[in-house]
Amino acid sequence: PLTERERAVLSMLPTQRSFDEIALDLTVSHSTVKTHVRALYGKLGVNSRRDAVATARRRGILGPDPPWEGPEQLRP
Repeated sequence: PLTERERAVLSMLPTQRSFDEIALDLTVSHSTVKTHVRALYGKLGVNSRRDAVATARRRGILGPDPPWEGPEQLRP
């Protein structure tokens, strides 16, 4: 089973955020994010971010793509 932190990292993998950005969001270090990602890859039996997302979705661990957000939706 995935840990709570692995699930948090997994939920951010479909975004285009870098590991540094994910680390900032989760208030952990870049290397901690990499450690969680390596653990996710091992548990999911994959070797890439794209495969991790696809496999997690197929297994029902991760929901479908969120609707696309255009620039107008990102403005305050």
